[in-house]
Amino acid sequence: MTDTKKIIETARRHLEGTDLFVVECTATPDNEIELTIDSDTSVGIDACAELSRAVEAELDREEEDFSLTVMSAGIGSELRSLRQYRKLVGRSVEVLLTSGIKILAKLDGVSENDITLSYEEKQAVEGKKKKQLVTVTRTYPFAEIKSTKEWLDFK
Repeated sequence: MTDTKKIIETARRHLEGTDLFVVECTATPDNEIELTIDSDTSVGIDACAELSRAVEAELDREEEDFSLTVMSAGIGSELRSLRQYRKLVGRSVEVLLTSGIKILAKLDGVSENDITLSYEEKQAVEGKKKKQLVTVTRTYPFAEIKSTKEWLDFK
């Protein structure tokens, strides 16, 4: 099986000086390798093709046969790195907590250990009979987060 760490290091070296970065690399026992990249702006197909050629040049097909797919982290895919979270600060996200609760919120901030979200929720307000919508800001540690995706509202 191909060493994914070697592929990640090769890709990182090739991407230095650009706004592109490696999100993850997976390999199956049949040597089907998937390298996922992202960018602070956008990822074009030419960048994927160029990176694919650079990584393939470093691997030896005589030693091990493999299939390499280089792709961008698509809209709606789970966030995997801190850099992806930072890129989405100020935008809407869908967060699934380990408790099973799903939150649609604005990502206000990101640190090494947690994220800060703001969203509206109905709460009892003093002097009111009905619950009122109130904007809430809460911080969630990464340990409590099962997955996070960018939320796109097409309304």
